[in-house]
Amino acid sequence: MAVRFAIPRTLRWLGCALLLAGVMLGGLHADWDFSAISRKATAIYGPLGAGQQRIDAWQNLLATQKQVSELDKLNVVNRFFNQQVRYVEDIDLWREVDYWETPIQALWKGAGDCEDYAIAKYFSLRHLGVSSDKLRITYVKALRQNRAHMVLTYYATPDAMPLVLDSLIDPIQPASQRTDLLPVYSFNAEGLYLPGAKGNKKVGDTKRLSRWQDVLKKMQAEGFPVETTN
Repeated sequence: MAVRFAIPRTLRWLGCALLLAGVMLGGLHADWDFSAISRKATAIYGPLGAGQQRIDAWQNLLATQKQVSELDKLNVVNRFFNQQVRYVEDIDLWREVDYWETPIQALWKGAGDCEDYAIAKYFSLRHLGVSSDKLRITYVKALRQNRAHMVLTYYATPDAMPLVLDSLIDPIQPASQRTDLLPVYSFNAEGLYLPGAKGNKKVGDTKRLSRWQDVLKKMQAEGFPVETTN
């Protein structure tokens, strides 16, 4: 992942950033027309090749997992993207230092880096009905790899120990067991958070994040019912 630990700089562009659920305005729960999405994706990216099978598998997952428990949803979605997407650095895949993929791009390429896993899992779980206040996209330092990393975290209740959905490992574990991850900050529909001794501290609302806006615009072009304005 290309994110560096220059926290003030990162918080500047993240702090003027995104309102995840707010910009969706219901689009996450609307039915997704995968026939139209595949047609538009083909028009944009060219033949999808093996990516079409991965996209079809994603459609099937979303159609068949709506009635299962939230914990089952977490496990199914986490395993799916960990298995379908292989890790490739942005510079090698997109010739850019930091590029945020849509879920369609991740499945078309069958590749991405850590934020692409987290984004795809986030959208999948939101579409399956998991509320945004239970989900946070979380930047951490992966201590064993000594590098920046991104995961998706799930809070069963506001004060619960979060569960970590990670591209590095398939098992979903409580954050208390992931001593190899040092949290830096996180964000969701409600705002931007910093870790603290008494739990995560909200440090502001999120408004405009350029890379996130790019993801929303690309998804809209792909045929997803998303709004790009608050």
